[in-house]
Amino acid sequence: MKISLAWIKDFVEIPADLEITKLAFDLTMSTVEVEAVTQPAAGLSAVIVGEIKTILPHPNADKLKICCTDIGDGDIREIVCGGSNIYEGMKIAVAKPGAWVRWHGVGELVEIKAAKLRGVESYGMICAAAEIGLLDLFPGDDEAAVIDLSEFNVKTGEPLATALDLEDTILEIDNKSLTNRPDLWGHYGIAREISAIYDLPLIGFTEWVSPTETTLAIEITMPDLCRRYMGARIEGLLVKPSPFAIKSRLWRVGMKPINAIVDITNYVMLATGQPTHAFDADIASDQITIRMAKDGEKLLLLSEDELTLTAYDMVIANQKEAIALAGVMGGQKNSVHDTTKDVILEIANFAAASVRRSAARHEIRTESATRFEKAVDSERTEQALSLAMHLFREIYPQHQVVAFTDNYPAKLVAVKEPISVSTRWLIKRLGKEIPVSEIERILRRLGFTVEAESNTEKTNEDCQKDDIRPTKADEILKIAVPSWRATGDISIPEDIMEEVARLFGYENFAAADITTTFTAAINQPDYDKERAIKEYLAFRCGLREIFTYPWMNDEYISPFVPGINLFACMDERESRLSAKTLRLEAPPSPSESYLRSSLLPNICRAVSENLRYFSEFAIFEAARTFNGDEWEARYDEQEKLPLQRRFIAGAFVAPKDDFARLFDRVKGVLAALPRYTHIEGYTFARREEPSWVDPALWQNIIIGEQIIGNLGLLASRHALSCNIKNATVMLFELDIDALIPYASRTNRFSPLPEYPRIDYDLSVLTDTDLTWEQIEVAVREVMKKDSLIRNVAFMGEYQGEQIPVGKKSVTLRLTIGSSKKTLTAEETQVCITKVVKQLKRLFAAELRE
Repeated sequence: MKISLAWIKDFVEIPADLEITKLAFDLTMSTVEVEAVTQPAAGLSAVIVGEIKTILPHPNADKLKICCTDIGDGDIREIVCGGSNIYEGMKIAVAKPGAWVRWHGVGELVEIKAAKLRGVESYGMICAAAEIGLLDLFPGDDEAAVIDLSEFNVKTGEPLATALDLEDTILEIDNKSLTNRPDLWGHYGIAREISAIYDLPLIGFTEWVSPTETTLAIEITMPDLCRRYMGARIEGLLVKPSPFAIKSRLWRVGMKPINAIVDITNYVMLATGQPTHAFDADIASDQITIRMAKDGEKLLLLSEDELTLTAYDMVIANQKEAIALAGVMGGQKNSVHDTTKDVILEIANFAAASVRRSAARHEIRTESATRFEKAVDSERTEQALSLAMHLFREIYPQHQVVAFTDNYPAKLVAVKEPISVSTRWLIKRLGKEIPVSEIERILRRLGFTVEAESNTEKTNEDCQKDDIRPTKADEILKIAVPSWRATGDISIPEDIMEEVARLFGYENFAAADITTTFTAAINQPDYDKERAIKEYLAFRCGLREIFTYPWMNDEYISPFVPGINLFACMDERESRLSAKTLRLEAPPSPSESYLRSSLLPNICRAVSENLRYFSEFAIFEAARTFNGDEWEARYDEQEKLPLQRRFIAGAFVAPKDDFARLFDRVKGVLAALPRYTHIEGYTFARREEPSWVDPALWQNIIIGEQIIGNLGLLASRHALSCNIKNATVMLFELDIDALIPYASRTNRFSPLPEYPRIDYDLSVLTDTDLTWEQIEVAVREVMKKDSLIRNVAFMGEYQGEQIPVGKKSVTLRLTIGSSKKTLTAEETQVCITKVVKQLKRLFAAELRE
């Protein structure tokens, strides 16, 4: 969520000497995580206001003009421009040399330099809105039109950001840190926190009083799901652009301006955190019912998606049909159109669970649903109403409110009884002696009502049992929770303790030593195994560890689910996926609806995103997967869960067509892994081809007869489906739970040979389809009978001019030696002959001269 500091200052006066870095730090430490601090005007540093004095024809181009432009203090410069709407006396945006713009609003940023255009020297550039990122503020259908600032009260030479009042500071807040704080989903909520942190006065809203006694017919059929519904019929409007100040604020926090009526509803939501909506009154009618939908009922949304509703969806309806999906999105038919003159303003409160389920059921994510599903308090509707009416009065002075109803069947019940908290209990839990007066002051700054009374039941003996110094009389604080924190956020004494601690400052609590006794080392072979694998990949092999969510993006699933057609229809995809993967009933987003059955989809997504910045890198992740084919009951047969085995997966990425080197690197990393991590070894072979590999380059990882992993080159068609272009990607995935750690964390001791051993390289001619695995098995059969042959290793293979057609030369290395003596040349030759005979008998192999 983006928060405008200029907007915050409407509600709290921030001291001039408070640096933005300090404010961001304090908010992060006490309330929400500020991820970044940005300046919307940073990209406009060399863009100024200019005025076209005269326009001359270009001698070499019919569509270009030479604009003699005043860039301040009478400094006239010639600028070549192809704008379709330029005229003499026009105020325009001029990018001076050194400014960065995006040509025609597309492509990368380029630096403006003084240059000749078709033979005429041009000082800078007269900008279109898209070229400097202001298209939402200056929309238009003509791509050749430049920004016209003539209607603005601006001076030539003035920086454009200053002239348009775009100089602001934006705090980018991590939405996850707001999940349990519905009161913070608007500027007023953040301002209230800043007010509490720095003990500053908070500027509230002026209560709005309806000028009419006429009411709207508003019926709520389920007060447990719609707790409050305010409706106002407003007449005398017309659809027109919003004042630039409102459009600018919306734009700065990432909201696109639409028109004055719609912008008012969006502005109110962003200011107060309370979603609002405007219906065309002529279509919506004056009879509004909040009810459950009928099974199969249709609703065409503003997004032009047609929904088939269920009996579990709450809707806003007129006498004929549903006109909005409550709390999620309005219908297209009754929305604000170009001809709208009268509206019905909706400011309502809907149950969080109902909104969340409908949004998830129909795979719709909106700013409104995001706020309602956090449990907005119903008292906030009054703030939203006050601000909305203030904006209508400013933008439409001639408007009239002809009817108003506040249907409030389920008044907000905060905590029924004030929360009772013992000051001694609070101090003990905090671990720090904080004066009771300071505790009360902190709570009152946060909006709590506090009443203190003596606790006569607590004796000094009781205090000693609780390890509390009985130096001060214990008090019981009766704490009433404000409405904006009463929807589940604050309900028990521990919540109060957290409020005190965060406002007092976590950094003000000293670290305390923990007294414990270790009696023996704890052997955790599975934990040690995974830790050793991670350290090996990260420290020795140079891979970067990543962490992803336990769900997958649908776009990346297809290559890794065997048998699925990339171009299959949705129903076929669903049936294929359902057998392997588990679908979330309430996914975090419409495109992330499945739990991961493999780590590779998220690995490929990370590859796609990182290719924008790096051409060569290697990453890995270790995490649980969820297998829909197998279920287990660990504790209770009635509570089965999908099998959740731990896997490790990774990707090695290099420039295109560099697959040979990359494959060698991947296999080398995996081949050495058992030795460095003290686990039993595994082998490589081609048994079952994974669905995602290039048929020419892959192997299975095997223990015994079990395939525990795969490695291979990601097929080009699958790479494209994962948005991976112009890169070679080698993937691997390994079942960590199938790896067997040695009983000891130390290496097995093997003495150095007392007598020298011989490495003998042997080259044989074999058929081209003979694999190294077959050769190795044959040689090891000989080793079982002759203990002098200690090891066999693959050295390489060759096909070329000296090799007959259909044949290849395979070079293997034999290690030969005795533990009792130094072998003679004749004894060594006997071992070699046995191997050659074995290969000739089984494969008709010939010794290569």
